[in-house]
Amino acid sequence: MYSEDELLPLSGLQHLSFCERQWALIHVESMWEESADTLRGRFFHERVDASGYSCRAGLRAERSVRLVSYVYGLYGVADIVEYDADSKLSIMPVEYKVGNPKIEDWDRLQVCAQALCLEEMEGVRIDVGALYYGETRRREVVEITEKLRGRVGRLARRMHELYALGLTPRAEARSRCRRCPCVKSACHQLVG
Repeated sequence: MYSEDELLPLSGLQHLSFCERQWALIHVESMWEESADTLRGRFFHERVDASGYSCRAGLRAERSVRLVSYVYGLYGVADIVEYDADSKLSIMPVEYKVGNPKIEDWDRLQVCAQALCLEEMEGVRIDVGALYYGETRRREVVEITEKLRGRVGRLARRMHELYALGLTPRAEARSRCRRCPCVKSACHQLVG
């Protein structure tokens, strides 16, 4: 169990799974450079990030739900958490993303971590979450599998390990680096 002072941002799991260096630049060294992609994401989230709730067809949707897990040492905010109005046992986190669905699990890991936080907070098991993509205007249902849960656990431990060491991993030249929202020039100078 982690203490309140040891909690790390849940959003870091997505960064860490994408690139350990990117995670460290953002979360250890506090280096971040806005890009067109991150600005687009921020504007996309403005509406959904307003706290409150709505009800329709037996479903209560709460926005900007605070999350915490002392087991995984994480804190964050779920964009939306949907509750079945007839049963408190049916809970589903919904994460909004501005872009398109990805083949990699980066976004699925984030919604899985939200589900794990909600499980700990609400004392229920959550088997599904959802990702809503702005480009397609569609939801992707995410099964909260044991494999995904295990990966979140390993990433959370790695994140805490790197944070405790204050370690920024070395840069590696990869094709996805060209669109990285962290301080690109710092990475490219080291690998170029």
